[in-house]
Amino acid sequence: MDLGFEGARAVVTGGSKGMGRAIAELLADEGAAVAVLARSPEALDETVAALRERGEADHVGLPVDVGDPEQIVAAFDGLGRRWGSLNALVNTVGPFAGTFDELTDADWDSAFTLGTMSMVRCTRAALPLLRQADWARIMNFAAHSVQRQSPRLVAYTASKAALVSASKNLARSLGPEGILVNTISPGTIVTDSFVTRLRPVLEADGLDASDPTDVMTWVERTFHHPADLGRAGLPEEIASITAYLASRRNS
Repeated sequence: MDLGFEGARAVVTGGSKGMGRAIAELLADEGAAVAVLARSPEALDETVAALRERGEADHVGLPVDVGDPEQIVAAFDGLGRRWGSLNALVNTVGPFAGTFDELTDADWDSAFTLGTMSMVRCTRAALPLLRQADWARIMNFAAHSVQRQSPRLVAYTASKAALVSASKNLARSLGPEGILVNTISPGTIVTDSFVTRLRPVLEADGLDASDPTDVMTWVERTFHHPADLGRAGLPEEIASITAYLASRRNS
């Protein structure tokens, strides 16, 4: 299936690792020029080099802390001068975990800055470019926990619930302009950072943090959230549905 990305331009926030990286790579495979926004210049350089091996489009890495409004504006201003228009914006960034008792006011502020306001600010900055394109899509990442609560994700989930609400409003307000807005709410996905962070935790239970079946066994034991497939998901699986929803083919 041709998704219609040939010659298109896309931005992926948090695109140097995990699900964001998988999405950026698939968009490059489909022929889009991809701008990756992330904080680490080293990770960006490595990501852009990998994207260029997958396609000869005008890929670019922009060192941006999406918690900083001025950096967001500067990044999209630069893309405006470079590209002039934008077909797809994929907002993947989310905050950290923590229980209610652990989180300070500053933690809550940070959770909403990353989980909600990064999307708001990136979308606001991107809209002039999206409106210049023949077709445009916005994909916002929420989380499965907005439907099934987890005590360690209280601020994370609250920020993503706000993102879902704002996204629904954006879908209604931007639809008449032909700009489609959708959200994706991933469950447990076995990313590199997930494996690194939780390897010792799962090993203590005799489980392998890189094995999707072992991961879901741990999730069910710990959070009582089973999956019908009996395994966790993979970044490339999230990338596939994201690429379709962010594409011209999605109408």
